[in-house]
Amino acid sequence: MNGPSNSDPRIDQAVVTDDAVVVAHEKLLGKQPDEKARYRLLPLNLLFIFSGLIFFGATYLGRYAGYFDPKVFDETAPKATAAAAAPEDPIEKGKKVYATVCAACHQANGMGLPGAFPPLVESEWVVGSEERLIRIALHGLQGPVKVKGADFNSMMPAAGRVAGSGFNLSDDRIAAVLTYVRQEWGNKAGPITTEKVAEIHGKEGDHKPWTAAELEKLP
Repeated sequence: MNGPSNSDPRIDQAVVTDDAVVVAHEKLLGKQPDEKARYRLLPLNLLFIFSGLIFFGATYLGRYAGYFDPKVFDETAPKATAAAAAPEDPIEKGKKVYATVCAACHQANGMGLPGAFPPLVESEWVVGSEERLIRIALHGLQGPVKVKGADFNSMMPAAGRVAGSGFNLSDDRIAAVLTYVRQEWGNKAGPITTEKVAEIHGKEGDHKPWTAAELEKLP
């Protein structure tokens, strides 16, 4: 008895595998076999970008979210007014200016250097006419000058906001430092106001450094 012929269509159908059936179906649908079940790895560069954005967002919210308090960003809340800063004590302000500008020559104790820089302690120029003292501070002093019976002949540079000034101090800082030296080291003279300095400054403008002879002609 002869065996079944290889041309029997039933035999061809029996040996068809499941993979062959899937491939045939894919072809009928116009698709290629999906060997990876349509799964694709996310590119690493996109993964790093998304991770960085998530980290940045979390950090930003943690720092600036205000604990999500609704009052933190309440635009309808009344504006808070800053408390007015207390005015600085002119003596303290003058002390700072003196330490920065004047102490190198007149020394921290106001005694100056013999033969070089005149003392400010009990100086007739310091505790005397405020208008003379303001002019000296604003424009400087040059040439010979006698202080407490001793002769000096040095150059004091201009300290105010005038031409040639090396310090460019405002009128209020000039007033503060002059008030300080008139009331420090046992000196007992009245304070000098910013208004008085501004008056002399406006009157004299960019005057050249004064001499003692010129100042002695003033009241």
